[in-house]
Amino acid sequence: MKAQKSNSRKVIMSTMMSVFILSFVACGNNKENSAGEQSQTPAAKAEVKAPETDIHTATFLGDLKSVQQHIQADSDLNVQEPTMGSTALISASVFGKTDIAIALIKAGADLNIQNNEGSTALHSASFLCRTEIVEMLIANDADKTLKNIYGFTALDGVMGPWAEIKPIYDEFAKALGPLGLKLDYEQLEETRPLIAEILQ
Repeated sequence: MKAQKSNSRKVIMSTMMSVFILSFVACGNNKENSAGEQSQTPAAKAEVKAPETDIHTATFLGDLKSVQQHIQADSDLNVQEPTMGSTALISASVFGKTDIAIALIKAGADLNIQNNEGSTALHSASFLCRTEIVEMLIANDADKTLKNIYGFTALDGVMGPWAEIKPIYDEFAKALGPLGLKLDYEQLEETRPLIAEILQ
């Protein structure tokens, strides 16, 4: 049990660092629009160009309009940021950008891409109790069996007594609060069992 708690903390801390690094990159003047993101079919997409804001920055900032423009321009929705390998969908799941997550899912973003720590959008949305995102991911056949590099599925992330897990949320709040992550502890405690039911 002690080893599992230690591994859980490693997973959470790695996720926190991933998000922190992604956020730092996103807040900079990072323009990752590659030729691939701006490619268009000759006729059908001739009038739609990808916005100057890259998809990761747009997601982090909650800029749904730019994300929708990326979708219309046939940008690569699955591009992984180079530092930790997170996709826009993973970032939307972490920061609770529900409208953006739903837009990306409906547009056909790959739901099962794993970042460098092996976490998917479902891992992040589940742990942070983003119920609507979890339901949308499950409804669109996100793989519930995928394990991160520590051997945990999304379900494993919401199991365990609240008293043992709360310190991990405290660390999340401390590290990511300045970047806009808001945690409602009462909601998290109440919702974890519901998320577990959805994932079973």
